[in-house]
Amino acid sequence: MPAQKPGLLARIGEELRFFAKLSAIMLAVLTLVWGHYKIPSESMQPTLEVGDHIYVSKFAYGYSRHSLPLGLHNLPLPDGRILSRLPERGDIVVFRNPNNGTVMIKRTVGLPGDEVRVTGGRLYLNDRPVPRETVGELLYRTRDPFRTVSGATEYAESLPGDEGAHPIFEHRDDGPLDDTYIFVVPQGHVFFMGDNRDRSTDSRVDRTDQFGRVMPDSEMGPGFVPVDHLIGRADALMFTFNRCDRSEGLRCPPEGRAPSFL
Repeated sequence: MPAQKPGLLARIGEELRFFAKLSAIMLAVLTLVWGHYKIPSESMQPTLEVGDHIYVSKFAYGYSRHSLPLGLHNLPLPDGRILSRLPERGDIVVFRNPNNGTVMIKRTVGLPGDEVRVTGGRLYLNDRPVPRETVGELLYRTRDPFRTVSGATEYAESLPGDEGAHPIFEHRDDGPLDDTYIFVVPQGHVFFMGDNRDRSTDSRVDRTDQFGRVMPDSEMGPGFVPVDHLIGRADALMFTFNRCDRSEGLRCPPEGRAPSFL
């Protein structure tokens, strides 16, 4: 006799079990292995451009509730981190802003015990200027609603212990964040900065302004970031769909940027 086909309810149950298993596997991968993020702003130019899609290593620094995707970090889970490891200077890290909950991406500059300051636009680490070499001056079109043209100087900066140099942009040396007091990084915290130094809200900015007034949520920087707020290390640029205006004399990222490791 031919085998009987399972009934409709049995088939629906099998499909639901399949998708439940698939969802569990995907959730485990997104939590424990890799995360996918899109760059929303200019703060990491020229390393990362607006619209770049990156893969983030979730296991690089261990796990906390902030490793969970899809808003699951809001569940009433305990604070703390397992298999915790600190980033290295120069690592590009995705983390959650402890002041307003925004997911951010910046470069690791200061580790616990480090003294960080910016004077005249120049970064100092433990009272020593971080070496940088001028690459050249350029103009590029911003991503703001009015798409204005902005001038910048590109430098190759070398953080202590980092392998090789990374590029940064400086638009001016007398901006609001170009002269700071000395930040002493507390234990269990990390100090981050964007590569586009005058277009980045980073650890130089906290909940309040210089007069002690609480800033709006959208303008709050992360200040010192607790290690349990780290999400992962940006390891690979995968693709981008964005295009820029190719005007004579203006910098434009190459079209069809190839996948690469960061």
